[in-house]
Amino acid sequence: MRSDAVTDMGADALAAADARSTHRRGLTLALLTLTYFFSYMDRQILAILQELIKADLKLSDTQLGLLSGLAFAVFYATLGIPVARLADRFNRRNIIAVSLAVWSLMTALGGLAQNFAQLLAARIGVGIGEAGSSPPSHSIIADLYPPEERAGAMGIYSLGVVLGAAIGTFLGGTIASFYGWRVAMFAIGLPGVALAVIVYLFVVEPRRGMADRRTDAGRGAMPSLVDGFRAMAISAPAFHLVMAVTLTSMIGYGLTAWGPSYMQRSLGLRMLDISLIVSPIGAVVGTLSAVGGGRLADWLARNRGLHAQPWMVAALKTAALPFTLGFFIFDEPVAALLCYFLYVLLANSYLGPTFALIQGLAPVRLRALWAAITLLIINLVGLGLGPTLVGVISDVLKPSLGTESLRWSMCLFAAATPWAIWHYWRAGVLLRRAP
Repeated sequence: MRSDAVTDMGADALAAADARSTHRRGLTLALLTLTYFFSYMDRQILAILQELIKADLKLSDTQLGLLSGLAFAVFYATLGIPVARLADRFNRRNIIAVSLAVWSLMTALGGLAQNFAQLLAARIGVGIGEAGSSPPSHSIIADLYPPEERAGAMGIYSLGVVLGAAIGTFLGGTIASFYGWRVAMFAIGLPGVALAVIVYLFVVEPRRGMADRRTDAGRGAMPSLVDGFRAMAISAPAFHLVMAVTLTSMIGYGLTAWGPSYMQRSLGLRMLDISLIVSPIGAVVGTLSAVGGGRLADWLARNRGLHAQPWMVAALKTAALPFTLGFFIFDEPVAALLCYFLYVLLANSYLGPTFALIQGLAPVRLRALWAAITLLIINLVGLGLGPTLVGVISDVLKPSLGTESLRWSMCLFAAATPWAIWHYWRAGVLLRRAP
């Protein structure tokens, strides 16, 4: 069934369908956030397990970087485009449910891997499944929430990143400490299959353009793929937002993928310490950042205009930069971790406002495609190159720096932050000039 079929209804039926979608939008947002949580948890489970997997399968840092970076990102990002075209035409809820079941099963299968090639194939399968999650989710959220509430909704959705990484580290590290990394992958992956059934039963499929008060968004010819790329390419604010979020993600993915290994190698923490102490605190701090940042962005949109949102992100990232560098520079664990938590608190609010702004700039019938294009760039560069290059540079520096090679490899990536800050500032300037 095509998801734009509601546009053929009469006025009364259309109003009833919109009322139902609005009534259930809180539940839908919660389930989409939980799906994103599982997505990120399954994606990042390798981070806390890397040292165990490295020893068991005798892998190099470069191979570990490929598993968590480029090999996953290539399939995740490129398949997002055809999935987004389906999502702009057909039922988005169904696409999300099927994708969730696929990547959850592939995560569990990774626990059976006996060598690098088998684990690589499983991680590619996770990437293929996860390609069907975020673009349709972004599109649904944009249709459920109006522009002045969209950043807050996207901020809640972005909790999937914060909580997925933190709770994945907590559960994965704790289970692996007692039962091994293979059991941890089974335990993290299999519950997602049950969630897929719940998503199918309870997530609402809203009318296209509902929150923008459009009644004609589902009518007319579907814009072509070329039209979608062209429309995004000529939008200067969208260009700077995509550049900013890509650079930010490259740094963030590098830190997330290698943070637990760095804490073990350079700060002397045990895997169980990271699982039981660092990750829960990180989850609380990250939640405050994502939700608080989204609320602040909505307030700024109502009182100062949408252009204030990227300026907010730029200001918070500027304040966070010294703490980012401090995390890698300080040798004393307490000081380093304090810097880490302050960095998360200040810098982790960028996803909600960024994706909300991009969805607001996108034509209504191209929202899933614009989200997929954004994620294509973010993940090929950010997720693909971030963890992979951190691993490669760490191997290059290892002969001279030993176990400290990872510390300085990650520090080099943090130094790219001012470039991202400039793009956020420029996006605000262009949005302020827009009519």
